[in-house]
Amino acid sequence: MRILSGVQSSGRLHIGNYYGALRQFVQMQDEGEAYYFIANLHALTTVRDPKLAEELTREAAMAYLSLGLDPKKAVLFRQSDVKEVLELNWILGTVVPHAHLERAHSYKDKIAKGISPDFGLFAYPVLMAADILLYSADFVPVGKDQIQHIEFARDWAVKFNVTYVPGYDPQDSEGKEKGHAPGILKLPAARVQESTAVVPGVDGQKMSKSYGNTIELFGDEKEIKKRIMGIKTDSTAVEAPKPTENAPLYDLLKLMLPESRFPEVDASWRAGGKGYGEYKKLLLEAYHDTFGPARKRYEELKRDPAELERILQDGAERARAEASRLMQRVRRAVGIP
Repeated sequence: MRILSGVQSSGRLHIGNYYGALRQFVQMQDEGEAYYFIANLHALTTVRDPKLAEELTREAAMAYLSLGLDPKKAVLFRQSDVKEVLELNWILGTVVPHAHLERAHSYKDKIAKGISPDFGLFAYPVLMAADILLYSADFVPVGKDQIQHIEFARDWAVKFNVTYVPGYDPQDSEGKEKGHAPGILKLPAARVQESTAVVPGVDGQKMSKSYGNTIELFGDEKEIKKRIMGIKTDSTAVEAPKPTENAPLYDLLKLMLPESRFPEVDASWRAGGKGYGEYKKLLLEAYHDTFGPARKRYEELKRDPAELERILQDGAERARAEASRLMQRVRRAVGIP
């Protein structure tokens, strides 16, 4: 079983990225062949400062490694180091219906937020599909809001196979029945993270770089404390029971405290008698307990850029071996020597 996913290097990673995706990615490296990439080509749709782009790419790679990804088990690489993805992006794009791109949720959402509708943003789903199809992934872990991307990848893989593989039958994509040919592009399945937590930001909205409401994984210690102590709360009196609805501080405590410890805090919260400041200090403690070892490892990697580059180059070499095999078949199919 091959699992593939990536994280876009468009900003500093935060605890929402960890609980929403990175934690699961690390766990999945023991379930099969795991391919994880830093999506630095995708990030170019928003990051236009070259020095910052390079810095954020390194930070994303260090985050993966610091949080437990083992480069001996999983393949970790930069998207841009595998040039075949750009070739497949173009070839795949020649069979992609324009109407599909127009109805892409990610495109419509960003346009609604006032982001400039350039080609990169419009064609974003095609490159994402190329990322997935290039490595013949079986499963792609996604949140519910990203299922459409997997559906697109499957639809376009079918269209490519129908166009270029004689004997291909969409109802028998693996060519198991007599007279049918297996497709060149494998149809991936979405692995939906049903239990993925929606992590609230310090203002109560979903934690997102776009909203500026994050608690960074590897940020400055003073800034982390400032963010946590500044989490939005209401005016409930110290002695009164605290509300559990629309309460980002409560939700973050539930998410970050050990399961064995949360019931005690929950009972205290509902009974009243403690101020929000005490609970914020408790959350700060939980943050350091959870991410302290990873932050230490992150600093070690930061001091050894040569080792980080070695890991990324090794991952790119392994990824390119898979990519080149597939692209040889794709080129032959479309008539490119």
